[in-house]
Amino acid sequence: MLETLAGLVRTRKVSARELVQRSLDQIARQDDVLNAVVRLRADEALAEADAVDAAAARGERLGPLAGLPLLAKEAHDVAGLPSTEGSLTLADAPPAPRDCLHIARLRHAGAIVVGKTNIPEFCFEGFTANLVYGVTRNPWAPEWSPGGSSGGSAAALAAGYAPIATASDGGGSIRIPAAFCGLAGLKPTHGLVARDGAPSWMDFTTDGPLATTVADLRLLLTVTAGPAPGDPATLPAGSVDLAPTGRLPRRVFAAPRFADWGPLPPVVADLFADALEALETDVGLAVEPLEPRAVLQGGNVDEDWTLMAAAEQAYEKGRAWIEANQERLHPAFRGAMRFGLKVSFEEYLAARRRRFEYARDLDELLGSDAVIVTPTMATEGYPADGLLSGEDHPGTPSSVYNTQAQNVTGHPALSVPAGVCPNGVPFGLQITGPRFGDGLVLAVGEAWETVKPWPRVAPGYEEFWPV
Repeated sequence: MLETLAGLVRTRKVSARELVQRSLDQIARQDDVLNAVVRLRADEALAEADAVDAAAARGERLGPLAGLPLLAKEAHDVAGLPSTEGSLTLADAPPAPRDCLHIARLRHAGAIVVGKTNIPEFCFEGFTANLVYGVTRNPWAPEWSPGGSSGGSAAALAAGYAPIATASDGGGSIRIPAAFCGLAGLKPTHGLVARDGAPSWMDFTTDGPLATTVADLRLLLTVTAGPAPGDPATLPAGSVDLAPTGRLPRRVFAAPRFADWGPLPPVVADLFADALEALETDVGLAVEPLEPRAVLQGGNVDEDWTLMAAAEQAYEKGRAWIEANQERLHPAFRGAMRFGLKVSFEEYLAARRRRFEYARDLDELLGSDAVIVTPTMATEGYPADGLLSGEDHPGTPSSVYNTQAQNVTGHPALSVPAGVCPNGVPFGLQITGPRFGDGLVLAVGEAWETVKPWPRVAPGYEEFWPV
């Protein structure tokens, strides 16, 4: 969709101003229910759209995303807008002096920032709610969460607010909202998309694409991939081939989980079984089932992710800061920081060493031409405010995730829509591939999309711009 829509702008069949105004109108008309967008830059976006249209009229060469409205995740710096990280502690943050690298690359390709989308506080949750902007709802099922931490971006895309919305992934923050909002989302191989400064979870977090089609993921990844000074994990330019080849994996493994938390919930198990049958009968890929203990043998990767991520963020913030701001923190983030402060140096180092075992397990299983498929999430969703039945405080248990292993090991993982749960929340099928095998993972996603196409917006919403 993105390539076609940008082509219409370049050939002056549609104006960038029309697209930006459409985005602003969609948000104004519908976002009082979803609360996906937390800030707008309407005047600036319209002025930038006029500049794109003037350049098109002069016959200038325009970028691959020319004139396309872009919504930026609140954690991504946009010059002139504050980045609050969804925290009361940063509610009065000054405007960012410059775009972060991810936004800069998208804008260089011609995209126009229209506004920013909601996140959980400091991105540390799988649902999107905070004490600054409140709760974001899922356009497919408003009582349920769109996921997190890129939940505002996913809800906005699924509601047709804009053709592009940015996302990042430190423990599933692209794939979780992709799954719950009926979208495609890719966590790239670690280092493929360079980072701008040290993230809170230093070895886990990467920017990546979230979109309505796999072809759009590929285009966005091509625009944003590449090295940059200062990122010690960045890969050389051209080290990963993203060109579509149609090559499918030699072997396809399937497992219910990456950690042994017991059987899947019945609804999830049934949808996963249906997806595996479709992979075999419709896509033509033979599936080899595995139990979780045969996939990662070094321990419980979900527990280790929580330990490392909480410890790194808690020590980044500091004990004094956490204690001084107890009452200003969202309960879920406050609980995570209290846990992080209790992690000993010995526990943290032991988990860091287990990362190597997990990476070896996946490397040896997948080789260079195999993938493993799982449910993206081992749950049919959770309430929009994150408060699970019978709990006193909002938060999600480690047992619902299938998305943290790939952040620990660095492997690419793609979530694609694969059905809808009885509660109305979409179900995601996750495809994890070899490191540097992003093209292979996308090829599986494209083959799946060909035989199992999905709607571009949630029921009751209009496509941003039908093409």
